[in-house]
Amino acid sequence: MAEWDASLDHVIPSSLLPPFWAKFLVGFASLMCFARSYDGDFVFDDSEAIVNNKVAGVVGRADLLGALFFLLSFLGYCKAFRETNKEGTHSTFWVLLSILLGAVAMLCKEQGITVLGLNAIFDILVIGKLNVLEIVRKLLRKDRSLESPGMLRTGGLLFRMTLLALGGAGVLYVRWKIMGTGPPAFTEVDNPASFADSVLVRAINYNYYYSLNAWLLLCPWWLCFDWSMGCIPLIKSVGDWRVIALAALWFCLIGLICQALCSEDSHKRRILTLGLGFLIIPFLPASNLFFRVGFVVAERVLYLPSAGYCMLLTFGFAALSKHTKKKKLIAALILGILFLNTLRCVVRSGEWRSEDHLFRSALSVCPLNAKVHYNVGKNLADKGNQTAAIRYYREAVRLNPKYVHAMNNLGNILKERNELQEAEELLSLAVQIQPDFAAAWMNLGIVQNSLKRFQAAEQSYRTAIKHRRKYPDCYYNLGRLYADLNRHVDALNAWRNATVLKPEHSLAWNNMIILLDNTGNLAQAEAVGREALELIPNDHSLMFSLANVLGKSQKYKESEALFLKAIKAHPNTASYHGNLAVLYHRWGHLDLAKKHYEISLRLDPTASGTKENYGLLRRKLEQMQKKNV
Repeated sequence: MAEWDASLDHVIPSSLLPPFWAKFLVGFASLMCFARSYDGDFVFDDSEAIVNNKVAGVVGRADLLGALFFLLSFLGYCKAFRETNKEGTHSTFWVLLSILLGAVAMLCKEQGITVLGLNAIFDILVIGKLNVLEIVRKLLRKDRSLESPGMLRTGGLLFRMTLLALGGAGVLYVRWKIMGTGPPAFTEVDNPASFADSVLVRAINYNYYYSLNAWLLLCPWWLCFDWSMGCIPLIKSVGDWRVIALAALWFCLIGLICQALCSEDSHKRRILTLGLGFLIIPFLPASNLFFRVGFVVAERVLYLPSAGYCMLLTFGFAALSKHTKKKKLIAALILGILFLNTLRCVVRSGEWRSEDHLFRSALSVCPLNAKVHYNVGKNLADKGNQTAAIRYYREAVRLNPKYVHAMNNLGNILKERNELQEAEELLSLAVQIQPDFAAAWMNLGIVQNSLKRFQAAEQSYRTAIKHRRKYPDCYYNLGRLYADLNRHVDALNAWRNATVLKPEHSLAWNNMIILLDNTGNLAQAEAVGREALELIPNDHSLMFSLANVLGKSQKYKESEALFLKAIKAHPNTASYHGNLAVLYHRWGHLDLAKKHYEISLRLDPTASGTKENYGLLRRKLEQMQKKNV
């Protein structure tokens, strides 16, 4: 290998920093990025799992780990040629290790598999020194001697390509066995261009998405956590001015590809080939060329292409510095770009640490994105600002009239504000648009129950359960409906179903105990209460309910212990003290009864039942004092 140097530092331009310091800077930047990767504690609405805090942290780290193993795989493949000094030979161990690292990269993120393609291109064009320009010239001269120089004359290349192909096929087969063959189901709002009827419209918009990704690499100031739901309107004709971005992108790409393949300078060919390989090949899974993806733009898929972008940018500055005397100006420009991008990275990381900042930062970037308004509204609703939340939810529904999740959340807020008619209209529209939306059916049932439309409410609950078999909350609400209708057996069955599906469903257990207590089934209520406490031993509300049952069964000592445990857990709950006072009153511990009646009334002076019982106790104590006198 006469032209192949033993170190990549000569293949990748390093005119700005010595190799050691360049590696140190890259390693330090990578460490800082990983250390600052988001690990907050905010949670999105269950009805639409966009990405919650822990998922965001895991996905971000998966992308970083995928990029790490991708680069390790590539470096391992390079090591296969540095292990030997003979031209045309390689280390099979390092080739196999590279394939293994590529498989690990794919386990982290599926685009990691593209490292095998990058290794193949690198082997053919860089290691094999395939000169496309020379081949084209020979073809034009009808020269039959089309043998490529260097390593292409040996069988080593064919062997390595076979290993890469078999390794890639094996990894894909394992992925197929684990994940199955069916692609994920995406909707039009996730990727509108992929649902366009016209092939031309799809092609134009896909290429516009590529230009947007290229722009984010050049100027990462325009960032948004979600680019779906109308964030980027479709280009529907070639008269749209945004077509200029497509032309600019392909003008640059074609120029770089021609230089990479046809330049007389072999050093330039190697650098441009490597840079373009890193820029293009890892991006291919997100390009919609092979299968539909579930996003319009996803900044995380640019982690690996950014490596190629940096190579090309560095090479460009190095080439520019050779043709100008203003080297200090170029160095200042490079440092300025590095400083601005580092600053942007820090600012963006700070935005990801707060859901409020993250969502509001997206409003200026994607004001037409209904999901952005939805999440701002959800954040405001969680903070108790329902008036502002309603405004953002309404805007989300206006931007996307079929946004059923926004309708569902808006309907819930209106239900809490007792605006039941509008809430019912919204939820009815949501289930009409998406008939299998179980959460909306359940919420519609709650609203109809509040409107005393019991038959319609029961039907809505049943429909929700039909679409989501394991739905404990819906069974709980169905049980409440039956309790309101005095259908006690049906209510108990519904709550029992809720606890079977979700054994820690405290409300369902409590309602069963209370219903059995109110209907005089104390033994059954006690059995249910003990069963519930075995499953949820630290639930103070269950302790309280079971203590009431035990008190009525004259098991005073055990009842007292449960009351005291409940009070220890929640000392400022007036009803706990009030019912313990009733227990002591029945038990004959009048001084303790008086003490807890007074504590209960201090916590809740308006409790009429406690006032009445306290009055009875005081009269009894006065009568006892008179007798003693």
